[in-house]
Amino acid sequence: MLWLWISLGAVAAIALIVLFVWFNNSCLKTTKLKIEIGGARSLKIVHLSDLHGKRFGRGNIRLLNKTAKEKPDFIAVTGDIIHLYTQKNKSAALELIASLKEIAPVLYVSGNHEMRNKGYHFFRKELLEAGADVLDDRITKVCGITVAGLNCASLRNDKIFKITPVNSPKILLAHEPQFFGKYAEAGYDLILCGHAHGGQWRIPFTGIGLFAPGQGKFPKYTSGVHEKGKSKMIISRGLGNSQCPLRLFNRPEIVVIEIN
Repeated sequence: MLWLWISLGAVAAIALIVLFVWFNNSCLKTTKLKIEIGGARSLKIVHLSDLHGKRFGRGNIRLLNKTAKEKPDFIAVTGDIIHLYTQKNKSAALELIASLKEIAPVLYVSGNHEMRNKGYHFFRKELLEAGADVLDDRITKVCGITVAGLNCASLRNDKIFKITPVNSPKILLAHEPQFFGKYAEAGYDLILCGHAHGGQWRIPFTGIGLFAPGQGKFPKYTSGVHEKGKSKMIISRGLGNSQCPLRLFNRPEIVVIEIN
């Protein structure tokens, strides 16, 4: 009888661990933020990042339903929608863009996984065909506001200053958050980034992440709102995983931004 109870206990413990891992990696969290930008009209943006080919339900239905529920004016996708090393679920990324386009305009900027992929030039065409407005070192107007996108390969040079619009309000989509100083120097009112995956494993109740590419251990920029002068940067914790296959205390995140 003792062995039976031990076996049942072991099964229950394993089931709880599996449930905990699933919850941390597949149960979407919606984070709602309200910010002010001088001169901007009221606007709602859904910010998605770092999908890495992941699906949330068949056809990404859970992600799409949560996005549609917010009724955004536009959707910002800030890179790493595919996974470099396996190119897994490239079709999932394109299907998602096509479905998001039915909800609101989709503005997309590349991440490091796209830019290090030799097939990105072709993939970029597929993104355009799926309905994304690909802002690789480009500017567009949407809902009466100027939005610029910085190609991930341009983050380490001064190209940002060449594409920066003169007049505010202006928004920048850029994959990597550790260049916040440069984004602020260029004069952007709002910058949307991803890349850090929320620090991947977060210390509970602290908001502290353990590691982010480009920032190393205990990174400064992993999530939430950061301010420098008049510039505000909002970082998405992302949706999927790359080299590290698991998130801990760091659920996949949809960021909803209301500009007043």
